[in-house]
Amino acid sequence: MAHEIDPSFTALPLRSLADAALARARALGAAHADFRFERVRSASWRLRDARPAGSSDTTDLGYAVRVVHGGAWGFASGVDLTMAAAAKVAAQAVAMAKLSAKVIAAAGSDERVELADEPVHGERTWVSSYEIDPFSVPDEEKAGLLAEWSGRLLRAEGVTHVDASLTTVHENKFYADTAGTVTTQQRVRLHPELTAVAVDGTTGEFDSMRTLAPPVGRGWEYLTGTGWDWDDELERIPGLLAEKMRAPSVEAGTYDLVVDPSNLWLTIHESIGHATELDRALGYEAAYAGTSFATFDQLGSLVYGSPVMNVTGDRTAEHGLATIGYDDEGVEAQSWDLIEDGTLVGYQLDRRMAKLTGLGRSNGCAYADSPGHVPVQRMANVSLRPDPGGLSTEDLIGGVERGIYVVGDRSWSIDMQRYNFQFTGQRFFRIENGRLAGQLRDVAYQATTTDFWGSMEKVGGPQTYVLGGAFNCGKAQPGQVAAVSHGCPSALFRGVSILNTTQEAGR
Repeated sequence: MAHEIDPSFTALPLRSLADAALARARALGAAHADFRFERVRSASWRLRDARPAGSSDTTDLGYAVRVVHGGAWGFASGVDLTMAAAAKVAAQAVAMAKLSAKVIAAAGSDERVELADEPVHGERTWVSSYEIDPFSVPDEEKAGLLAEWSGRLLRAEGVTHVDASLTTVHENKFYADTAGTVTTQQRVRLHPELTAVAVDGTTGEFDSMRTLAPPVGRGWEYLTGTGWDWDDELERIPGLLAEKMRAPSVEAGTYDLVVDPSNLWLTIHESIGHATELDRALGYEAAYAGTSFATFDQLGSLVYGSPVMNVTGDRTAEHGLATIGYDDEGVEAQSWDLIEDGTLVGYQLDRRMAKLTGLGRSNGCAYADSPGHVPVQRMANVSLRPDPGGLSTEDLIGGVERGIYVVGDRSWSIDMQRYNFQFTGQRFFRIENGRLAGQLRDVAYQATTTDFWGSMEKVGGPQTYVLGGAFNCGKAQPGQVAAVSHGCPSALFRGVSILNTTQEAGR
């Protein structure tokens, strides 16, 4: 269903505020200026054992002006919706740029901020792909559905507790710059999650099983029939949890792995997504996720993985959490190669990084999570492409004599160069002679990034592909949070090191 921009947003004085701010920035000599007005509404509901445990509903509204003046950045933001206030904010941004230029010069640096060229797009609108805005659904209906689902799990044998949550976001952005690009955009996304907990009253032993449904750039229809089979998942969880409680602990060693998309998306995020952010690879950014082993001098030569590894950066994927029409620098959304046949061939760029490295046009990776924050280079939907004629998950498992099938994400650890890592999961199944042979517990797989992806022998076909993701990717100081998706098929890895997490914890 095609939606129009919310009229309550377009009724705001967006254009007049932008005109006042940009005119003031030009008059003060800015080489570039952009104006961004945002309204971001976020709401969440939490239930514990089918009873309300908390809720929130907040709206962040305001605008920001960013300038390049004297070869330096300047930024300021405001909430007063008058043209005089917008002009004042622009003047504050220019004053900040002038001060920054002095500090940079005093430090002995001659580096100047320059932006890669981007076509002028005129006036454009873009709305994400969804059917029902979750904010049009009564709160009682949202909480009632979570309670009903929780009740189903609680009534099942062996389930002691159930946690349920739902987060919904409706984001509007208006952007205008001195080149003449003007965009108005609307995105909807949501994240439902249920966790069943089992407690053995005799031994005190406990474990949990969480739904695999990923957060998505969809609407309320995602919870009521389109995009995920909730009835099937809720029916299966109690039995899987009971089996997990009885499962033996894994014997540490080397195993072949078949990794489900519900787990592999997170490994992609940590070992590829962050590592191919160019500001990290150049050392300009290190907050939260560190820098990157995939340094710029290795572009075109770094063997990232096996020849079956093809990874794409994508701001256009339908229902992707990082999908947009235009980024926060007025760059049109694109799709591009990051890794081709196992070799690093690209990075995620904003306009400054593109110009600085001579890579040409930005691929649209500038984003700010609120009107009070400056845009920074953020992650696109980074996805592993399936093999067009690839195998099913069952056939991948069928090719393994001794291994483990990994399902669902849980805890993880990776170093600050995105190189040495360890990942656990929700469910682990022993593979014996090409068949699943019951669950295992206490499993973690460990590798370096290049060894792990180099061990990938096969990727599944399009029928195994799932778009996973997260709402809470952190970056920058002050910290910002962005939602991002990672699609992937099931994949087969040979000879991966498996740890027993209880033995490792006891060391």
